[in-house]
Amino acid sequence: MSGIATSAVEVTHISAHGFWVLIEGEELLLPYEQFPWFRHATISQVSHVERPTTDHLYWPELDIDLSIESIRTPSMFPLVAKSASR
Repeated sequence: MSGIATSAVEVTHISAHGFWVLIEGEELLLPYEQFPWFRHATISQVSHVERPTTDHLYWPELDIDLSIESIRTPSMFPLVAKSASR
């Protein structure tokens, strides 16, 4: 089997302010203020997350691809795209 074997990622909690993902025992918060693309997503869309490589997460239903480092230290990645108006 070719490709990189990666560990699973799991959404552990969703609140009005953001949501948490668990990656290899590390729980990371994605606040909607810093990750606005998720604010109007459904629970199903947020929960369907994949880890295609060791350093990236992908939400296929939302077409959102994030570096894990950008979640850990968002201040290192100051450019934030505007979320689409609904």
